[in-house]
Amino acid sequence: MALVTFTNPEYRDKTVYAVAGSHTQTVLKLALENKIPINFECEDGECGTCLVKVSSIDDKHQRMGGPLTDKEKILLLELGKITKDQIETMHVDDLPTDWRMACQMIVRDEDIRVQY
Repeated sequence: MALVTFTNPEYRDKTVYAVAGSHTQTVLKLALENKIPINFECEDGECGTCLVKVSSIDDKHQRMGGPLTDKEKILLLELGKITKDQIETMHVDDLPTDWRMACQMIVRDEDIRVQY
């Protein structure tokens, strides 16, 4: 199980358990199930309203993250959150990006902080 802490300056932090590697439980789905008020509209990775910043809670371990979906790559490029060079580096070095779309990011077996 993974611990996901949702944080926002307007709300108290909330930590929830996530089934890691379920391949169906996105950060947005987890937030909605736990009544965490992340903004969203399309739920399909096309509008950009569910943009979140993800970081590791355990600084001793490098965050794994999951691969960016094609929709995320396009949208994060349009929003100026990543560059084409960063995308290529992520593919080569298998490193995650801090910025994700909550509707696209699948929770993995790691404890993370999600700023929304």
